[in-house]
Amino acid sequence: MKSIKEVIIKMRFCFFLVFALSFTKISADENIFGSWSFEAIFHEKSNKNENLKPIGPKDFLKINLDNTFEYKIDSLKLEAKGNFTIENDILVLNYTSPKDTTRLYKLSIQKDRMTLIEDDIIFEFKKIQKNWINDILRGILGLASLVLLLFAFSRNKGSVKWGLVFKGIIIQILFAICILKVPVIMNIFEYVSKTFVVILNFTEQGSLFLFGSLISDTESFGYIFAFQVLPTIIFFSSLTSVLFYYGILQKVVLFFAKWMKKFFNLSGSESLTAVGNIFLGQTESPLLVKPYIKNMTTSELLCLMSGGMATIAGGVLAAYIGFLGGSDIDSQIFFAKHLIAASVMSAPAAIVASKILIPETKEINQGLEINNEDLGTNVLEAISIGTKQGISLAVNVGAMLLVFVAFISMINYFLSDFFGNLTGANELIENITNGNYSSLSMEFIFGYLFAPLSWLIGVCYEDILLVGQLLGEKTILNEFVAYKTLADLKESNMFFEQKSLIIVTYILCGFANFASIGIQIGGIGAIAPTRTKDLSKLGILALVAGTAACLFTATIVGIII
Repeated sequence: MKSIKEVIIKMRFCFFLVFALSFTKISADENIFGSWSFEAIFHEKSNKNENLKPIGPKDFLKINLDNTFEYKIDSLKLEAKGNFTIENDILVLNYTSPKDTTRLYKLSIQKDRMTLIEDDIIFEFKKIQKNWINDILRGILGLASLVLLLFAFSRNKGSVKWGLVFKGIIIQILFAICILKVPVIMNIFEYVSKTFVVILNFTEQGSLFLFGSLISDTESFGYIFAFQVLPTIIFFSSLTSVLFYYGILQKVVLFFAKWMKKFFNLSGSESLTAVGNIFLGQTESPLLVKPYIKNMTTSELLCLMSGGMATIAGGVLAAYIGFLGGSDIDSQIFFAKHLIAASVMSAPAAIVASKILIPETKEINQGLEINNEDLGTNVLEAISIGTKQGISLAVNVGAMLLVFVAFISMINYFLSDFFGNLTGANELIENITNGNYSSLSMEFIFGYLFAPLSWLIGVCYEDILLVGQLLGEKTILNEFVAYKTLADLKESNMFFEQKSLIIVTYILCGFANFASIGIQIGGIGAIAPTRTKDLSKLGILALVAGTAACLFTATIVGIII
Protein backbone atom coordinates (compact mmCIF):
# COMPACT_ATOMS: atom_id res chain seq x y z
CA MET A 1 0.00 0.00 0.00
CA LYS A 2 2.84 2.31 0.92
CA SER A 3 4.61 1.75 -2.42
CA ILE A 4 1.42 2.61 -4.35
CA LYS A 5 1.07 5.87 -2.38
CA GLU A 6 4.71 6.73 -3.07
CA VAL A 7 4.20 6.16 -6.80
CA ILE A 8 1.09 8.37 -6.80
CA ILE A 9 2.94 11.15 -4.94
CA LYS A 10 5.88 10.96 -7.35
CA MET A 11 3.54 11.01 -10.35
CA ARG A 12 1.73 14.08 -9.00
CA PHE A 13 5.06 15.84 -8.55
CA CYS A 14 6.21 14.85 -12.05
CA PHE A 15 2.99 16.08 -13.67
CA PHE A 16 3.29 19.36 -11.76
CA LEU A 17 6.90 19.69 -12.95
CA VAL A 18 5.84 18.90 -16.53
CA PHE A 19 3.22 21.65 -16.35
CA ALA A 20 5.65 24.13 -14.81
CA LEU A 21 8.36 23.43 -17.39
CA SER A 22 5.84 23.61 -20.24
CA PHE A 23 4.80 27.13 -19.26
CA THR A 24 7.38 28.94 -21.35
CA LYS A 25 7.04 32.00 -23.47
CA ILE A 26 6.79 31.44 -27.23
CA SER A 27 8.53 34.07 -29.30
CA ALA A 28 7.37 35.33 -32.69
CA ASP A 29 10.28 33.42 -34.26
CA GLU A 30 8.99 30.18 -32.75
CA ASN A 31 5.38 30.93 -33.73
CA ILE A 32 6.33 31.06 -37.41
CA PHE A 33 6.87 27.30 -37.59
CA GLY A 34 4.08 25.25 -39.13
CA SER A 35 1.86 25.20 -42.21
CA TRP A 36 0.18 28.34 -43.54
CA SER A 37 -2.56 28.72 -46.15
CA PHE A 38 -2.49 31.63 -48.62
CA GLU A 39 -5.22 34.17 -47.83
CA ALA A 40 -4.35 36.97 -50.24
CA ILE A 41 -1.64 38.36 -52.54
CA PHE A 42 -2.23 42.00 -53.40
CA HIS A 43 -0.62 45.37 -54.09
CA GLU A 44 -0.54 47.63 -51.05
CA LYS A 45 -2.42 50.37 -52.97
CA SER A 46 -5.13 48.03 -54.31
CA ASN A 47 -8.12 46.23 -52.84
CA LYS A 48 -7.25 43.27 -50.64
CA ASN A 49 -9.80 41.12 -52.50
CA GLU A 50 -8.11 41.74 -55.85
CA ASN A 51 -5.46 39.02 -55.82
CA LEU A 52 -2.44 39.57 -58.04
CA LYS A 53 -1.97 35.80 -58.25
CA PRO A 54 -4.71 33.15 -58.36
CA ILE A 55 -4.66 31.17 -55.10
CA GLY A 56 -6.60 28.06 -54.11
CA PRO A 57 -7.43 26.08 -50.96
CA LYS A 58 -4.59 23.61 -51.54
CA ASP A 59 -1.89 26.29 -51.80
CA PHE A 60 0.39 26.39 -48.77
CA LEU A 61 3.59 27.67 -47.19
CA LYS A 62 5.50 25.43 -44.77
CA ILE A 63 8.04 26.84 -42.33
CA ASN A 64 9.94 23.88 -40.92
CA LEU A 65 11.80 23.45 -37.64
CA ASP A 66 15.08 22.65 -39.43
CA ASN A 67 15.08 26.18 -40.94
CA THR A 68 13.83 25.04 -44.33
CA PHE A 69 10.74 26.24 -46.16
CA GLU A 70 8.60 25.16 -49.06
CA TYR A 71 5.51 26.56 -50.74
CA LYS A 72 3.19 25.57 -53.53
CA ILE A 73 0.73 27.47 -55.73
CA ASP A 74 -1.14 24.99 -57.94
CA SER A 75 -2.57 27.46 -60.44
CA LEU A 76 0.91 28.73 -61.29
CA LYS A 77 2.43 25.23 -61.16
CA LEU A 78 4.92 26.78 -58.78
CA GLU A 79 6.83 24.78 -56.15
CA ALA A 80 9.67 26.38 -54.25
CA LYS A 81 11.96 25.35 -51.40
CA GLY A 82 15.08 26.47 -49.60
CA ASN A 83 16.41 27.71 -46.26
CA PHE A 84 15.41 30.73 -44.21
CA THR A 85 16.69 33.04 -41.48
CA ILE A 86 15.02 35.81 -39.48
CA GLU A 87 16.95 39.03 -38.92
CA ASN A 88 15.26 41.95 -37.11
CA ASP A 89 11.74 41.07 -38.30
CA ILE A 90 13.03 40.43 -41.81
CA LEU A 91 12.39 36.96 -43.21
CA VAL A 92 15.23 35.99 -45.53
CA LEU A 93 14.35 33.18 -47.94
CA ASN A 94 17.33 31.55 -49.62
CA TYR A 95 15.85 29.57 -52.51
CA THR A 96 17.41 26.36 -53.79
CA SER A 97 14.50 25.61 -56.16
CA PRO A 98 13.26 26.51 -58.73
CA LYS A 99 16.45 28.61 -58.88
CA ASP A 100 19.13 29.91 -56.54
CA THR A 101 18.11 33.34 -55.31
CA THR A 102 17.51 35.29 -52.10
CA ARG A 103 14.41 37.32 -51.28
CA LEU A 104 13.65 39.50 -48.26
CA TYR A 105 10.23 39.99 -46.66
CA LYS A 106 9.14 42.21 -43.78
CA LEU A 107 7.57 39.82 -41.28
CA SER A 108 4.59 40.37 -39.00
CA ILE A 109 2.81 37.66 -36.97
CA GLN A 110 -0.30 38.10 -34.84
CA LYS A 111 -1.67 34.88 -33.34
CA ASP A 112 -2.68 32.73 -36.34
CA ARG A 113 -2.13 35.42 -38.98
CA MET A 114 1.11 36.20 -40.81
CA THR A 115 1.89 39.03 -43.20
CA LEU A 116 4.92 39.19 -45.49
CA ILE A 117 5.71 42.38 -47.43
CA GLU A 118 8.12 42.42 -50.37
CA ASP A 119 8.54 45.90 -51.83
CA ASP A 120 4.91 46.95 -52.30
CA ILE A 121 3.42 43.44 -52.56
CA ILE A 122 1.60 42.03 -49.51
CA PHE A 123 1.23 38.30 -48.83
CA GLU A 124 -1.27 37.28 -46.15
CA PHE A 125 -1.44 33.82 -44.58
CA LYS A 126 -3.53 31.98 -42.04
CA LYS A 127 -2.03 29.21 -39.91
CA ILE A 128 -3.37 25.73 -40.57
CA GLN A 129 -4.34 24.61 -37.08
CA LYS A 130 -4.27 20.99 -36.04
CA ASN A 131 -6.40 19.46 -33.32
CA TRP A 132 -3.63 19.00 -30.75
CA ILE A 133 -6.03 17.29 -28.33
CA ASN A 134 -6.49 14.46 -30.84
CA ASP A 135 -2.70 14.23 -31.24
CA ILE A 136 -2.24 13.92 -27.47
CA LEU A 137 -5.01 11.32 -27.16
CA ARG A 138 -3.52 9.33 -30.06
CA GLY A 139 -0.10 9.55 -28.40
CA ILE A 140 -1.47 8.26 -25.11
CA LEU A 141 -3.18 5.45 -27.03
CA GLY A 142 0.16 4.68 -28.69
CA LEU A 143 2.01 4.53 -25.36
CA ALA A 144 -0.67 2.31 -23.84
CA SER A 145 -0.59 0.00 -26.88
CA LEU A 146 3.21 -0.35 -26.66
CA VAL A 147 2.99 -1.20 -22.95
CA LEU A 148 0.26 -3.79 -23.62
CA LEU A 149 2.28 -5.28 -26.49
CA LEU A 150 5.32 -5.67 -24.25
CA PHE A 151 3.14 -7.10 -21.49
CA ALA A 152 1.82 -9.71 -23.93
CA PHE A 153 5.42 -10.86 -24.55
CA SER A 154 6.35 -10.74 -20.84
CA ARG A 155 7.76 -13.96 -19.37
CA ASN A 156 6.59 -13.14 -15.85
CA LYS A 157 3.47 -10.99 -16.02
CA GLY A 158 2.75 -11.22 -12.31
CA SER A 159 6.10 -9.69 -11.31
CA VAL A 160 6.01 -6.56 -13.50
CA LYS A 161 6.76 -3.51 -11.34
CA TRP A 162 4.32 -0.94 -12.68
CA GLY A 163 5.81 1.81 -10.53
CA LEU A 164 9.07 1.48 -12.48
CA VAL A 165 7.13 1.53 -15.79
CA PHE A 166 5.27 4.74 -14.89
CA LYS A 167 8.43 6.41 -13.60
CA GLY A 168 10.28 5.50 -16.80
CA ILE A 169 7.58 7.01 -19.01
CA ILE A 170 7.37 10.14 -16.85
CA ILE A 171 11.13 10.70 -16.98
CA GLN A 172 11.01 10.42 -20.78
CA ILE A 173 8.23 13.03 -20.89
CA LEU A 174 10.31 15.29 -18.65
CA PHE A 175 13.36 14.81 -20.88
CA ALA A 176 11.31 15.62 -23.99
CA ILE A 177 9.80 18.79 -22.50
CA CYS A 178 13.15 19.98 -21.17
CA ILE A 179 14.98 19.34 -24.44
CA LEU A 180 12.28 20.66 -26.78
CA LYS A 181 10.54 23.38 -24.75
CA VAL A 182 12.64 24.73 -21.85
CA PRO A 183 14.97 27.51 -23.12
CA VAL A 184 17.88 26.79 -20.73
CA ILE A 185 18.01 23.07 -21.58
CA MET A 186 17.40 23.81 -25.25
CA ASN A 187 20.44 26.11 -25.25
CA ILE A 188 22.58 23.40 -23.63
CA PHE A 189 21.56 20.83 -26.25
CA GLU A 190 22.07 23.46 -28.95
CA TYR A 191 25.62 23.97 -27.67
CA VAL A 192 26.33 20.23 -27.59
CA SER A 193 24.90 19.91 -31.10
CA LYS A 194 27.14 22.70 -32.38
CA THR A 195 30.11 20.97 -30.75
CA PHE A 196 29.32 17.79 -32.70
CA VAL A 197 29.07 19.82 -35.91
CA VAL A 198 32.44 21.50 -35.21
CA ILE A 199 34.02 18.06 -34.68
CA LEU A 200 32.48 16.95 -37.97
CA ASN A 201 34.42 19.77 -39.62
CA PHE A 202 37.63 18.49 -38.01
CA THR A 203 36.96 15.11 -39.61
CA GLU A 204 36.36 16.80 -42.96
CA GLN A 205 39.82 18.40 -42.80
CA GLY A 206 41.40 14.97 -42.29
CA SER A 207 39.34 13.55 -45.15
CA LEU A 208 40.31 16.44 -47.45
CA PHE A 209 43.99 15.84 -46.69
CA LEU A 210 43.69 12.13 -47.50
CA PHE A 211 41.18 12.13 -50.38
CA GLY A 212 41.36 15.68 -51.77
CA SER A 213 38.93 16.45 -54.58
CA LEU A 214 37.19 13.07 -54.21
CA ILE A 215 34.98 14.70 -51.57
CA SER A 216 35.20 18.39 -52.45
CA ASP A 217 34.32 18.28 -56.15
CA THR A 218 31.37 15.90 -56.20
CA GLU A 219 27.76 15.72 -55.07
CA SER A 220 27.55 11.94 -55.48
CA PHE A 221 26.03 10.35 -52.37
CA GLY A 222 28.32 7.32 -52.68
CA TYR A 223 31.45 9.45 -52.63
CA ILE A 224 30.14 11.59 -49.76
CA PHE A 225 29.29 8.49 -47.72
CA ALA A 226 32.58 6.71 -48.39
CA PHE A 227 34.89 9.69 -47.96
CA GLN A 228 33.01 11.88 -45.44
CA VAL A 229 30.58 9.78 -43.38
CA LEU A 230 32.75 6.68 -42.78
CA PRO A 231 35.83 8.72 -41.76
CA THR A 232 33.61 10.42 -39.16
CA ILE A 233 33.07 7.04 -37.49
CA ILE A 234 36.83 6.43 -37.33
CA PHE A 235 37.60 9.85 -35.84
CA PHE A 236 34.85 9.68 -33.21
CA SER A 237 35.94 6.20 -32.20
CA SER A 238 39.47 7.50 -31.66
CA LEU A 239 38.19 10.57 -29.76
CA THR A 240 36.07 8.34 -27.50
CA SER A 241 39.13 6.20 -26.78
CA VAL A 242 41.10 9.30 -25.73
CA LEU A 243 38.26 10.47 -23.45
CA PHE A 244 38.20 6.97 -21.97
CA TYR A 245 41.97 6.96 -21.43
CA TYR A 246 41.86 10.21 -19.45
CA GLY A 247 38.88 8.96 -17.42
CA ILE A 248 36.57 11.78 -18.59
CA LEU A 249 33.97 9.48 -20.13
CA GLN A 250 33.95 7.19 -17.09
CA LYS A 251 33.22 10.13 -14.77
CA VAL A 252 30.32 11.29 -16.94
CA VAL A 253 28.89 7.76 -17.14
CA LEU A 254 29.32 7.19 -13.40
CA PHE A 255 27.61 10.50 -12.52
CA PHE A 256 24.48 9.72 -14.54
CA ALA A 257 24.54 6.04 -13.58
CA LYS A 258 24.17 6.98 -9.90
CA TRP A 259 20.96 8.87 -10.69
CA MET A 260 19.72 6.07 -12.94
CA LYS A 261 20.36 3.49 -10.22
CA LYS A 262 18.59 5.57 -7.57
CA PHE A 263 15.57 6.40 -9.72
CA PHE A 264 14.95 2.92 -11.17
CA ASN A 265 16.41 0.83 -8.35
CA LEU A 266 18.68 -1.00 -10.81
CA SER A 267 21.81 -3.00 -10.17
CA GLY A 268 25.13 -1.18 -10.50
CA SER A 269 26.06 -2.90 -13.75
CA GLU A 270 22.64 -2.19 -15.33
CA SER A 271 22.94 1.50 -14.46
CA LEU A 272 26.45 1.78 -15.89
CA THR A 273 25.61 0.12 -19.20
CA ALA A 274 22.29 1.99 -19.53
CA VAL A 275 24.16 5.30 -19.40
CA GLY A 276 27.20 3.93 -21.25
CA ASN A 277 25.02 3.02 -24.22
CA ILE A 278 24.28 6.73 -24.74
CA PHE A 279 27.95 7.33 -25.54
CA LEU A 280 29.26 3.94 -26.65
CA GLY A 281 28.15 1.16 -28.99
CA GLN A 282 26.29 -2.04 -28.16
CA THR A 283 29.50 -4.06 -27.98
CA GLU A 284 31.72 -1.35 -26.38
CA SER A 285 29.35 -0.43 -23.51
CA PRO A 286 29.40 -3.95 -21.95
CA LEU A 287 33.16 -3.53 -21.52
CA LEU A 288 32.32 -1.10 -18.69
CA VAL A 289 30.99 -4.04 -16.64
CA LYS A 290 32.99 -6.89 -18.16
CA PRO A 291 33.70 -8.72 -14.83
CA TYR A 292 30.00 -8.73 -13.84
CA ILE A 293 28.39 -10.11 -17.02
CA LYS A 294 29.03 -13.78 -16.20
CA ASN A 295 27.00 -13.45 -12.97
CA MET A 296 24.19 -11.21 -14.29
CA THR A 297 20.60 -12.33 -13.80
CA THR A 298 18.49 -12.95 -16.92
CA SER A 299 16.69 -9.64 -16.32
CA GLU A 300 20.00 -7.76 -16.06
CA LEU A 301 21.32 -9.40 -19.21
CA LEU A 302 18.20 -8.44 -21.19
CA CYS A 303 18.48 -4.87 -19.87
CA LEU A 304 22.09 -4.77 -21.08
CA MET A 305 21.13 -6.04 -24.54
CA SER A 306 18.00 -3.87 -24.86
CA GLY A 307 19.94 -0.70 -24.04
CA GLY A 308 22.41 -1.53 -26.80
CA MET A 309 19.56 -2.05 -29.26
CA ALA A 310 17.74 1.18 -28.32
CA THR A 311 20.67 3.61 -28.55
CA ILE A 312 23.58 4.30 -30.91
CA ALA A 313 27.32 4.82 -30.66
CA GLY A 314 28.86 8.30 -30.65
CA GLY A 315 30.71 7.71 -33.91
CA VAL A 316 27.61 6.53 -35.70
CA LEU A 317 25.65 9.45 -34.22
CA ALA A 318 28.11 11.84 -35.84
CA ALA A 319 27.74 9.98 -39.12
CA TYR A 320 23.95 10.32 -39.00
CA ILE A 321 24.28 14.07 -38.43
CA GLY A 322 26.31 14.35 -41.63
CA PHE A 323 23.92 11.95 -43.32
CA LEU A 324 20.75 13.98 -42.67
CA GLY A 325 22.18 17.47 -42.33
CA GLY A 326 24.20 17.38 -45.52
CA SER A 327 26.51 20.38 -45.93
CA ASP A 328 24.12 22.90 -44.35
CA ILE A 329 25.31 23.87 -40.84
CA ASP A 330 21.84 24.83 -39.54
CA SER A 331 20.39 21.55 -40.76
CA GLN A 332 23.28 19.62 -39.15
CA ILE A 333 22.66 21.35 -35.80
CA PHE A 334 18.92 20.67 -36.04
CA PHE A 335 19.36 16.93 -36.59
CA ALA A 336 22.23 16.74 -34.08
CA LYS A 337 19.91 18.06 -31.35
CA HIS A 338 17.21 15.51 -32.12
CA LEU A 339 19.60 12.58 -32.54
CA ILE A 340 21.32 13.34 -29.22
CA ALA A 341 17.92 13.73 -27.56
CA ALA A 342 16.81 10.39 -29.04
CA SER A 343 19.82 8.55 -27.65
CA VAL A 344 19.38 10.12 -24.19
CA MET A 345 15.63 9.47 -24.01
CA SER A 346 15.86 5.90 -25.29
CA ALA A 347 18.10 4.83 -22.36
CA PRO A 348 15.27 4.91 -19.75
CA ALA A 349 12.83 3.65 -22.40
CA ALA A 350 14.94 0.52 -22.88
CA ILE A 351 14.89 -0.10 -19.12
CA VAL A 352 11.09 0.14 -19.06
CA ALA A 353 10.72 -2.23 -22.02
CA SER A 354 13.16 -4.85 -20.70
CA LYS A 355 11.69 -4.82 -17.19
CA ILE A 356 8.21 -5.48 -18.57
CA LEU A 357 9.48 -8.39 -20.67
CA ILE A 358 11.56 -9.97 -17.87
CA PRO A 359 11.01 -8.34 -14.45
CA GLU A 360 13.78 -8.64 -11.87
CA THR A 361 12.95 -11.23 -9.17
CA LYS A 362 16.42 -12.05 -7.84
CA GLU A 363 18.94 -10.32 -5.62
CA ILE A 364 21.15 -7.92 -7.58
CA ASN A 365 24.66 -6.50 -7.18
CA GLN A 366 24.44 -2.83 -6.16
CA GLY A 367 28.13 -2.05 -6.80
CA LEU A 368 29.02 0.81 -9.19
CA GLU A 369 32.54 0.07 -10.41
CA ILE A 370 33.71 0.67 -13.97
CA ASN A 371 36.06 -1.80 -15.63
CA ASN A 372 39.14 0.02 -16.97
CA GLU A 373 40.83 -2.63 -19.10
CA ASP A 374 42.33 -2.05 -22.55
CA LEU A 375 42.81 1.72 -22.18
CA GLY A 376 46.37 1.71 -23.48
CA THR A 377 49.61 2.63 -21.71
CA ASN A 378 49.62 6.21 -23.07
CA VAL A 379 47.43 8.57 -25.08
CA LEU A 380 49.06 7.60 -28.39
CA GLU A 381 48.22 3.95 -27.82
CA ALA A 382 44.68 4.97 -26.83
CA ILE A 383 44.35 6.83 -30.15
CA SER A 384 45.70 3.76 -31.95
CA ILE A 385 43.22 1.44 -30.21
CA GLY A 386 40.31 3.77 -30.99
CA THR A 387 41.40 4.13 -34.62
CA LYS A 388 41.57 0.36 -35.11
CA GLN A 389 38.12 -0.08 -33.56
CA GLY A 390 36.79 2.77 -35.73
CA ILE A 391 38.23 1.27 -38.92
CA SER A 392 36.62 -2.07 -38.06
CA LEU A 393 33.26 -0.37 -37.43
CA ALA A 394 33.46 1.82 -40.54
CA VAL A 395 34.36 -1.12 -42.79
CA ASN A 396 31.57 -3.15 -41.20
CA VAL A 397 29.03 -0.35 -41.75
CA GLY A 398 30.14 0.25 -45.33
CA ALA A 399 30.11 -3.46 -46.16
CA MET A 400 26.67 -3.99 -44.61
CA LEU A 401 25.25 -1.01 -46.48
CA LEU A 402 26.74 -2.25 -49.76
CA VAL A 403 25.38 -5.77 -49.27
CA PHE A 404 21.93 -4.80 -47.99
CA VAL A 405 21.33 -2.21 -50.71
CA ALA A 406 22.37 -4.81 -53.30
CA PHE A 407 20.04 -7.40 -51.74
CA ILE A 408 17.15 -4.90 -51.73
CA SER A 409 17.80 -4.22 -55.40
CA MET A 410 17.91 -7.95 -56.18
CA ILE A 411 14.72 -8.76 -54.22
CA ASN A 412 12.89 -5.79 -55.77
CA TYR A 413 13.97 -7.01 -59.20
CA PHE A 414 12.29 -10.37 -58.64
CA LEU A 415 9.24 -8.85 -56.92
CA SER A 416 8.65 -6.25 -59.63
CA ASP A 417 10.05 -7.55 -62.91
CA PHE A 418 8.97 -11.16 -62.43
CA PHE A 419 6.10 -11.54 -59.99
CA GLY A 420 4.70 -8.01 -60.38
CA ASN A 421 4.66 -8.03 -64.19
CA LEU A 422 3.51 -11.63 -64.39
CA THR A 423 0.49 -11.14 -62.12
CA GLY A 424 -0.36 -7.54 -62.98
CA ALA A 425 0.38 -6.52 -59.38
CA ASN A 426 2.56 -3.59 -60.47
CA GLU A 427 -0.26 -1.82 -62.29
CA LEU A 428 -2.71 -2.54 -59.45
CA ILE A 429 -0.29 -1.14 -56.84
CA GLU A 430 0.34 2.00 -58.88
CA ASN A 431 -3.42 2.59 -59.12
CA ILE A 432 -4.30 1.98 -55.46
CA THR A 433 -1.38 4.11 -54.19
CA ASN A 434 -2.01 6.96 -56.67
CA GLY A 435 1.50 6.56 -58.04
CA ASN A 436 3.30 6.69 -54.68
CA TYR A 437 4.55 3.16 -55.40
CA SER A 438 4.98 2.14 -59.03
CA SER A 439 5.48 -1.59 -58.49
CA LEU A 440 5.60 -4.43 -55.98
CA SER A 441 8.69 -3.85 -53.83
CA MET A 442 10.08 -4.27 -50.34
CA GLU A 443 9.35 -0.58 -49.72
CA PHE A 444 5.69 -1.13 -50.58
CA ILE A 445 5.45 -4.24 -48.36
CA PHE A 446 7.17 -2.56 -45.39
CA GLY A 447 5.06 0.56 -45.80
CA TYR A 448 1.72 -1.24 -45.58
CA LEU A 449 2.91 -3.75 -42.97
CA PHE A 450 4.02 -1.09 -40.47
CA ALA A 451 1.60 1.71 -41.45
CA PRO A 452 -0.91 0.96 -38.62
CA LEU A 453 1.89 1.15 -36.04
CA SER A 454 3.07 4.43 -37.58
CA TRP A 455 -0.40 5.94 -37.21
CA LEU A 456 -0.66 4.68 -33.64
CA ILE A 457 2.47 6.53 -32.53
CA GLY A 458 1.29 9.87 -33.93
CA VAL A 459 2.26 10.07 -37.61
CA CYS A 460 -0.26 11.85 -39.85
CA TYR A 461 -2.26 9.72 -42.27
CA GLU A 462 -0.46 11.14 -45.31
CA ASP A 463 2.96 9.94 -44.08
CA ILE A 464 2.19 6.59 -42.41
CA LEU A 465 3.33 4.57 -45.43
CA LEU A 466 6.68 6.37 -45.62
CA VAL A 467 7.31 5.98 -41.89
CA GLY A 468 6.15 2.35 -42.02
CA GLN A 469 8.57 1.70 -44.86
CA LEU A 470 11.47 3.22 -42.89
CA LEU A 471 10.60 1.30 -39.72
CA GLY A 472 10.53 -1.92 -41.73
CA GLU A 473 13.88 -1.19 -43.38
CA LYS A 474 15.46 -0.43 -40.01
CA THR A 475 14.13 -3.59 -38.32
CA ILE A 476 14.62 -6.10 -41.11
CA LEU A 477 17.81 -4.60 -42.59
CA ASN A 478 19.54 -1.92 -40.48
CA GLU A 479 19.27 1.73 -39.47
CA PHE A 480 21.93 2.88 -41.96
CA VAL A 481 19.83 1.64 -44.87
CA ALA A 482 16.78 3.35 -43.38
CA TYR A 483 18.63 6.62 -42.80
CA LYS A 484 19.86 6.55 -46.40
CA THR A 485 16.25 6.23 -47.55
CA LEU A 486 15.19 8.96 -45.10
CA ALA A 487 17.84 11.32 -46.48
CA ASP A 488 16.53 10.67 -50.02
CA LEU A 489 12.90 11.21 -48.97
CA LYS A 490 13.82 14.40 -47.10
CA GLU A 491 15.71 15.77 -50.08
CA SER A 492 12.72 15.01 -52.33
CA ASN A 493 10.27 16.74 -49.93
CA MET A 494 8.18 13.58 -49.71
CA PHE A 495 6.91 14.17 -46.16
CA PHE A 496 3.56 15.91 -45.81
CA GLU A 497 4.39 17.11 -42.28
CA GLN A 498 7.71 18.16 -40.75
CA LYS A 499 6.51 16.40 -37.60
CA SER A 500 6.67 13.04 -39.42
CA LEU A 501 10.31 13.68 -40.34
CA ILE A 502 11.17 14.40 -36.69
CA ILE A 503 9.25 11.37 -35.38
CA VAL A 504 10.95 8.99 -37.79
CA THR A 505 14.36 10.44 -36.90
CA TYR A 506 13.72 9.22 -33.34
CA ILE A 507 12.33 5.86 -34.49
CA LEU A 508 15.46 5.05 -36.48
CA CYS A 509 17.92 6.21 -33.80
CA GLY A 510 18.87 2.78 -32.44
CA PHE A 511 20.56 -0.49 -33.35
CA ALA A 512 17.35 -2.57 -33.07
CA ASN A 513 17.55 -4.88 -36.09
CA PHE A 514 18.06 -8.59 -36.70
CA ALA A 515 21.75 -8.15 -37.59
CA SER A 516 22.36 -6.65 -34.13
CA ILE A 517 21.26 -9.90 -32.50
CA GLY A 518 24.25 -11.62 -34.10
CA ILE A 519 26.53 -8.68 -33.27
CA GLN A 520 25.55 -8.82 -29.59
CA ILE A 521 25.84 -12.59 -29.33
CA GLY A 522 29.31 -12.40 -30.89
CA GLY A 523 30.48 -9.23 -29.11
CA ILE A 524 29.12 -9.78 -25.60
CA GLY A 525 29.66 -13.53 -25.92
CA ALA A 526 33.38 -12.91 -26.51
CA ILE A 527 33.50 -10.97 -23.21
CA ALA A 528 31.56 -13.62 -21.25
CA PRO A 529 31.66 -16.96 -23.16
CA THR A 530 29.58 -18.76 -20.49
CA ARG A 531 26.57 -16.51 -21.29
CA THR A 532 26.52 -17.09 -25.06
CA LYS A 533 23.60 -19.52 -24.81
CA ASP A 534 21.59 -17.05 -22.71
CA LEU A 535 22.40 -14.24 -25.14
CA SER A 536 21.05 -16.26 -28.07
CA LYS A 537 17.83 -17.04 -26.16
CA LEU A 538 17.26 -13.36 -25.35
CA GLY A 539 18.08 -12.01 -28.84
CA ILE A 540 14.50 -11.63 -30.12
CA LEU A 541 13.27 -10.17 -26.81
CA ALA A 542 16.11 -7.61 -26.90
CA LEU A 543 15.07 -6.68 -30.45
CA VAL A 544 11.45 -6.22 -29.32
CA ALA A 545 12.54 -4.13 -26.31
CA GLY A 546 14.93 -1.96 -28.36
CA THR A 547 12.31 -1.31 -31.05
CA ALA A 548 9.65 -0.52 -28.42
CA ALA A 549 12.05 1.89 -26.67
CA CYS A 550 12.61 3.87 -29.88
CA LEU A 551 8.84 3.91 -30.49
CA PHE A 552 8.23 5.11 -26.90
CA THR A 553 10.62 8.00 -27.47
CA ALA A 554 9.18 8.90 -30.88
CA THR A 555 5.60 8.81 -29.55
CA ILE A 556 6.39 11.12 -26.63
CA VAL A 557 8.24 13.56 -28.87
CA GLY A 558 5.28 13.47 -31.27
CA ILE A 559 2.98 14.51 -28.42
CA ILE A 560 5.29 17.32 -27.27
CA ILE A 561 5.97 18.92 -30.67
